[in-house]
Amino acid sequence: MKLYELKAIAKRLNNFTFISRARRIEDNTLEIMFDKSESYFFNLTRGHSFIYKAPSQRPLQGYNAPFDTLLHSLMSGGKLISVEVPNDDRILRFTIAPKSSYKDKIIYLQLEFTGKNTNAILIDDNEVIIEALRHIDADSSFRVIRPGMELLAIPPFERNEEKQDIGDVDRYLEEKFTQIEAKKLLEMKKQKLSTVAKKVKKFEQLLNKLPNEEKLLQTALEHKNYGNLILANLYQIKPYDTKLKTFDFEGNEVSIALPKDVKVNRMSDYYFNLSKRAKSKAKNVHIEQENLSSKKAFYENIYYALEQANTPYELELLVPKRAKSLRKKEKLREGELFWIEGYKVLVGRNSNENQKLLEIAKANDLWMHIRNVPSSHVIIKTDKQNLPDSVIQAAAKLCVDFSVKNPGDYEVDYTKRKFVKVQEGSNVFYNKYDTIRVTKEGVEIRI
Repeated sequence: MKLYELKAIAKRLNNFTFISRARRIEDNTLEIMFDKSESYFFNLTRGHSFIYKAPSQRPLQGYNAPFDTLLHSLMSGGKLISVEVPNDDRILRFTIAPKSSYKDKIIYLQLEFTGKNTNAILIDDNEVIIEALRHIDADSSFRVIRPGMELLAIPPFERNEEKQDIGDVDRYLEEKFTQIEAKKLLEMKKQKLSTVAKKVKKFEQLLNKLPNEEKLLQTALEHKNYGNLILANLYQIKPYDTKLKTFDFEGNEVSIALPKDVKVNRMSDYYFNLSKRAKSKAKNVHIEQENLSSKKAFYENIYYALEQANTPYELELLVPKRAKSLRKKEKLREGELFWIEGYKVLVGRNSNENQKLLEIAKANDLWMHIRNVPSSHVIIKTDKQNLPDSVIQAAAKLCVDFSVKNPGDYEVDYTKRKFVKVQEGSNVFYNKYDTIRVTKEGVEIRI
C-alpha cells in the first residue's frame, strides 16, 4: 500500500459514524461494514496487502480464533471515533468506542501494511495488545506481538513517494477490486482446473487398467483345467519337478508350470484357488467399472462447473483449498467433503456413496437431491441448528454442479434425514420437503 492511498482512504472512512460489522472472510482478509451499507475489505497478505471496496461477501469458512471473536465483539456495533495514518507511516488506526462497554471505553484496531510484518492488531487505551491476526515472537522481530504485551512503535522511516490524487476513493477502490478479482479468478481457475483434470485422468487410467471380463473367465477355466490335470497326474510328479508335461483331456500336449514351495498334493489346490479368484474378479469387474466411471463423471462435472464459475468464491466452494487435509482430519471414507460458512457438507459421488451417506447422516441433518434426475445426494450436518438460507442455496448449487453437465433450471428437493425412507440401495422416498430452484449456466454448443 502507498502512503497517499492510505491517507485518502482514512479521510473517506472518517465520513462514517459507526461500524456495523467486522469479521474475517478469508485467511488474510477482513471485512468492515460502515453505517449498515458500505463494506471495505482489508487484505493483509504479507508483502502483497491492499484495500478494496465491494458488496458484502460471505466467508469461505467460519473463523473462530480468539482474534475473530474479539474483532466481532469489540468492533461490531461500535461507534467510529476516527481513522488516522499515524506518523505518516503505512498504518491505518481505527479508534472505536465498543457497543458492549458499560462505561466509556476506547479500543484501537491497527492495520499495518508493512511488508513481511503486515498485521491486524487490537489494542486497548494503554497501548497494550488485546489480540492480533498474527503473533510475532522475539526471535522474529524486536516488536513482540502477543496479548498482554505493550505495542512498540514502528521505527520512523522516511519515504520518497510521489503524491497522487486518486480522486473518488470509492470508485478507485471498486476498480481495484475489479482488477484484483479478474486476476485472482484467472489464477485460481487455472490451478483448480489442473487439480481436477489430474483426478479425471487418474480415474481414466484406472478404468483402462481394469481386466477384461472375458479374459478373466478364460483364465479361470484354464486354471481349473490345470488343477484337474495335476490331480490326474499326481502319481508321476516328483517334489523337485518345475513343470508337468502331459496331455489335456482333448489329447493336446500341455506344459504346466508347477508352483515353488508347494507340496505336491497341494499343487492342484493352488490352481483351483487361482481359478476362483479370476472367476470372482470377472463377476465383480463391472461393479468396479461402474464405480470408477461414476467418479470420473463426477469430476468431469466439477471441471465443467469450474469453467463456468464467475467468482473466486464459487471456485473455492467447488474445490476447497485444504480439501485433502480436512478430509483426512474428518476421517471421511465415502463422498466428498465441503465447508460452507462453517457447516460440513457431504456429497456422494455415486450410488454406493449416496447409500453410505444416508447411513451415517443423523435424523436432523439436511438431505437434498435433484428432483426427477439421477443425482448426487447431499448431506448438510446441522448439529440441530437452523441453517441459513445462504448455506442451503450454496449446497443446492453444489448438488446441481456435481450431478449434471447440461445447463438449465433444476429443482432441488431438501428435507431432514428422518423424513427420507430408503427403499432399495440409494433409491429413496421422502415427504415434508421444500424445493429450491437452481439455474445452471452454460454455453450453447452449435454443431
